[in-house]
Amino acid sequence: MERLPEMTSTDGPTRGIVAERYLIESHKSTAHVPLACSTQHCAFPLDGNHLCVWSPRDPSQQFLTLQGHRQLITAVVFGNQTDPLRLCSASQDCIVVWNVDQCREKTLEGLTPRGTTLGSLLQTVLCLRFSLDDRAVAVCAGSKICVMDVEKQSVLVELQGHQGSVTAVEFCSWQAHILISVSEDRSFKVWDYCEGSLIYSSSILTAYPLLSLHINEENRQLVTGSTDGQLWIFSLVERHHYHCVAHVDLRKKSETFSTRRMMAGQYRRPEDSRYHSRHEANARGEAEAAFPVLSLAQCDLCLQGSQCAAFSSECTRCLWIGSSTALFIFNLASVELEAALHFKDFQSLSVQVAGSCAVTSEARSPKAFCILSSMFGNKIAMLEINLSALLSSQRCPGAGRTLSVLASSCVLPTSPLCFGITKEKAPKPANTKRHAVRSVIEDRPLVFHTKIRSSGYTSAPHATMFSPKTNIKHNSKRASKCKNNYKCKEYSLESFLPRNLSRQVAVAQEPVAVSCVQFSGDGQRLACGLANHLCLVFDASLSGTPAAFSGHDGAVSTVCWSHDKRWLLSTGQDRTLRVWSVHRTELMMLLGPDSFPKPVTAAQFYYMDTFILLSSGPEFRLLKYHIDLCRDDIRRYKPKSRYKPVFSLPLTSGADVATLSAVNDFYSHLILTAGRDRSVEVFDLNVGHSAAVIAEVHSRPAHQICQNKGSSFTTQPSVAYNLFLTTAVGDGVRLWDLRTLGCVRRFEGHPNRSYPCGVAFSPCGRLMGCGAEDRHAYVYEMGSSSFLYRLAGHTDTVTEVAFNPAAPQISLLFLLLLILTANLP
Repeated sequence: MERLPEMTSTDGPTRGIVAERYLIESHKSTAHVPLACSTQHCAFPLDGNHLCVWSPRDPSQQFLTLQGHRQLITAVVFGNQTDPLRLCSASQDCIVVWNVDQCREKTLEGLTPRGTTLGSLLQTVLCLRFSLDDRAVAVCAGSKICVMDVEKQSVLVELQGHQGSVTAVEFCSWQAHILISVSEDRSFKVWDYCEGSLIYSSSILTAYPLLSLHINEENRQLVTGSTDGQLWIFSLVERHHYHCVAHVDLRKKSETFSTRRMMAGQYRRPEDSRYHSRHEANARGEAEAAFPVLSLAQCDLCLQGSQCAAFSSECTRCLWIGSSTALFIFNLASVELEAALHFKDFQSLSVQVAGSCAVTSEARSPKAFCILSSMFGNKIAMLEINLSALLSSQRCPGAGRTLSVLASSCVLPTSPLCFGITKEKAPKPANTKRHAVRSVIEDRPLVFHTKIRSSGYTSAPHATMFSPKTNIKHNSKRASKCKNNYKCKEYSLESFLPRNLSRQVAVAQEPVAVSCVQFSGDGQRLACGLANHLCLVFDASLSGTPAAFSGHDGAVSTVCWSHDKRWLLSTGQDRTLRVWSVHRTELMMLLGPDSFPKPVTAAQFYYMDTFILLSSGPEFRLLKYHIDLCRDDIRRYKPKSRYKPVFSLPLTSGADVATLSAVNDFYSHLILTAGRDRSVEVFDLNVGHSAAVIAEVHSRPAHQICQNKGSSFTTQPSVAYNLFLTTAVGDGVRLWDLRTLGCVRRFEGHPNRSYPCGVAFSPCGRLMGCGAEDRHAYVYEMGSSSFLYRLAGHTDTVTEVAFNPAAPQISLLFLLLLILTANLP
């Protein structure tokens, strides 16, 4: 046994991240020896049948060697209680439970410590696990699970049902009678070990055996990993029926993690690193490395006084993932990697490829400890990891930047947002105006029309002439009440869960798809675009006959209300953009196919209705527009409304824009765009250039960006407006924070494999609604990755979701319009 004196890494940029505290060499192979870690101790077998216990928190304590096994030790586990701290070890000859404190005392007295022998199963034990109170221990031998009583040294129950060797088992912390196991048969099972019955058996998850298991008590989720680097997260909430929350490929996640940091310019690998991405490995003819999930352990990143303040609070609930060539910190909320520690990046480490791995980190502690056993040797290394240094070296992209949706500075004179505003306010010289008038007035006939309307001179005079009323008294209270009756009642935050179906309306006599939907800002009207070329505007309660806007020659793809609720913008597959008068139900401005080189993918009003923002091809455009309200009965065919392009900017990558989003309810300088290259780029129009790029946002291009725009009927914290959602087909919904440009949470409990389904924020900012392909709408709470409930009653894929900004009401669209409301007190 060899002790190394605080040997820290000297690998350039990785200095101070990891230190090899101890290195032990065994006489037997350590390829797959069992390892165990608790918050205070680590245990591992030495020379095959000797059990060593070491305290990384108190290095002054000597190694404790326990002898009691005659054959090779195949499983080791610590108990959950600290007083007394128990340790269980198993071999083919016996299963022994040790009291660590008593064994240490006997060793100091010069006596040989002894444990309590529970019995022998005469089989190879692959896994051990104590119950929450340490009164029982689950022993996995072959395909069966034996639950043994520690005090009585007897078998309580024997569970059989797996078709392969059981590799991991866990007791449920909030249901003491529940036991969950995974096996080489590639499935997991849920048992009631008190009754000895099987509650649930999953289907086959993968083609490779499952190795590890972890139960997250806070989110009530089950996490399991396989030998090919696949990770599954299942919900253990009772009414969720063990549905899959997320499925992760560690190799792809590692590549995405490296790509984001390299594109942000904040992540650099050491020059002597031997780790390469998949594309580099293919170019050099190297084999791709897999990341088998050897171990899973809880990780708490809430560090006081560290440099991790840039991380969101959701990063505190993470997992340690131990693999053969790397350690990962995995965020359960965002389903993203927070840090990756590749062993080959640290050339001073004695173990470069691990056969077994165990990690532990105490809450509020800046350090973590890891035990590695060499796959191709006889060495066992104990590492100390500086979490603060590791996270600082791999900080989230954009950390340190100050991006905010709320404008924090005045508009610069060089900003494109100043176009039109300064010109309208700029006074014209008096002499210039007089000369202009003189040049316009010419000698011409008083009547210059070809057809003249009769003046009525020859007709009989009217009996009663028009006389204006001058004694009209305006009732301001009545006018304000008629203008917006929703302002009389504030948005209810107590009953904010829409569950009850209020009304269902068919939008057409024949089946027709509804492609888009949006509530007006006052919550009184609902606009929707149909595949039959129509735009309909309903009353918010879906009562009465809707107003129809016809003119598109293709399916309507976008509808957008102006901030003052006077105009409605629509785009269609006919490559036109139209602005309608909601009051007149007339077309006021038309942008034909010749106005843009490529079809318009997204369009909206922007900057408090000052501009029209749209995307076409690889760029987005800013249009200054003017809508003429004057009527000309003779030349009514000739529109007088006009527009002018004032600014355009392409994506940095040159890819086409898939969708975009910007806030119109208040002044904001930021525009968010999603490209076909699966990236999201943030533009700051106050300076007129790109502000940040988030690479690899989804596995496919995002088809919608939804910002948390709030509502005039409720208030939110100012930082909440920096949240936005992205969604892509087959890759769920992700919640992002503009302050860190990092993924905060991932919602993947709804099926969305083939059709683009929309998402929406609730006005209070606490809920997210999304469509799904199973004819349900799902409602999530922002603090959980599992859905709150599903809204049933649909007959086809739910394509769009919209919350009413004035009342707890949600609109769900497919072939019909459904309105659901909450139970208001």
